[in-house]
Amino acid sequence: MKKDPGLVFRICLMLGDAIAIVFSFAFAYYIRTHIDTRPYYFDSEIWDFILTILFLVPVWLVILASLGLYKKSVFLGSHLTESARLLMASCLGTMTIITYDFFGQGNLFPVRLVAVWATLLCFISLIVIRNLLRLLRRRFIRADRGTIRAIVIGDSKNTEYLLEQIADNPEAGYRLSGVVAGNSYIPENFRNKKFSSLSAALAHTRPDVIFQTDENQTEYVYKQAIDRHLLYYFVPSEAALSTQFGHLELIGDTPAILVKVTPLIGGARIIKRLTDIILGFIITIFALIPMMIIWLISKLSDIKHSPIYKDERLSLYNTHIKIYKFRSMKPEYSGLTPEEAFTKMGKPELIEKYRKNGDYLKNDPRITKLGKFLRSTSLDELPQLFNVLKGDISLVGPRALVPGELKDYGDRSLLLSVKSGLTGLAQVSGRRDISFDERRSLDLYYIQNWTFFLDLQILLRTVAAVLLRKGAK
Repeated sequence: MKKDPGLVFRICLMLGDAIAIVFSFAFAYYIRTHIDTRPYYFDSEIWDFILTILFLVPVWLVILASLGLYKKSVFLGSHLTESARLLMASCLGTMTIITYDFFGQGNLFPVRLVAVWATLLCFISLIVIRNLLRLLRRRFIRADRGTIRAIVIGDSKNTEYLLEQIADNPEAGYRLSGVVAGNSYIPENFRNKKFSSLSAALAHTRPDVIFQTDENQTEYVYKQAIDRHLLYYFVPSEAALSTQFGHLELIGDTPAILVKVTPLIGGARIIKRLTDIILGFIITIFALIPMMIIWLISKLSDIKHSPIYKDERLSLYNTHIKIYKFRSMKPEYSGLTPEEAFTKMGKPELIEKYRKNGDYLKNDPRITKLGKFLRSTSLDELPQLFNVLKGDISLVGPRALVPGELKDYGDRSLLLSVKSGLTGLAQVSGRRDISFDERRSLDLYYIQNWTFFLDLQILLRTVAAVLLRKGAK
């Protein structure tokens, strides 16, 4: 989904929790060393203390996440349940810091009572911060900011229930944009939002999610959601239907099944971006010297043209980006389609041969001698590490599409539901040794079955593929 206020709010929640944790330990330290007049064991530098806590904040956040404290159902659910989990997290987090202190420097706490005070203050401050964020979220929702615009479609009694739940539970963050159903399923006060068809509703509103409450044309409705990168929920006719079909959520008291295009949403997207930044930065540091050498050799072989060129590609949600590559093609053919280039050089017969061979020619006349080496070793793609750091693409993902290729992809909306990648499952599975359709199927498999460990596996296989030149030509 292009608009994801839930993700933004979870990030704010994590930042708020981090501030609460650091504040609690710093204040507990100050109380014991400046307000409490009793003597303590030894002096501990306040900034060393705070920096250690800052260093361990990610561990706290992992504990909070593992207890489900960043799930919408917990945050908007019972305050008692949330408080119990926050107390547990406060105790576990403090125990983690004590354990680190025991096996580490051993002089973090002037007295152990600081840890007790910190646990209590942390529990209180986490509750206070989260309630303040709830209040802020309510204000934003009342101002119609950060709401999720919804279309409800279906001739079902659940349509009426769902419309009432959206209206009666504004804190859930949904706002009705349109409804497609018969009058008998739409309460009188919602009929001003009625549309004659889903296409009309999509054309006149800017929805973020589609709720379907019946089983009519589910494939069509789902495809409309996918093509526009919207969330799609199916509201089951029986509450007994559960997560076998997707992730079950409650919209008020109405169960709705979220049918995910990809697991790479919400917190998973944050994890992937952090991985891109950390690993991308490390790999870039190691790749700087090889890139400088290639740049120099390329520049000396062709002084007139830049060794690096930018090529337009499509990435997440059909976003047009410029990816960086070392120049491997002769300048006179750069920026031309294969058809245009082969026609320009007077060899139009190569067009059919190139396409039939999976967009490849063994002795492609457009490629320079240096370019052949760079492509065979995949070194021409090293500058794309800067695209990764910028956030244009990811380290791992489906192949970045050229805008003109879209017509060849019937499922292009699925391929554009995640960021394109520097490497991917298709690249490590044979690259040019597999067909166009096989590469597309592998990209779709990756999108629909993403896991963090799959990314790590692909990265390791990429190293092996590059070293062995598997599938590279």
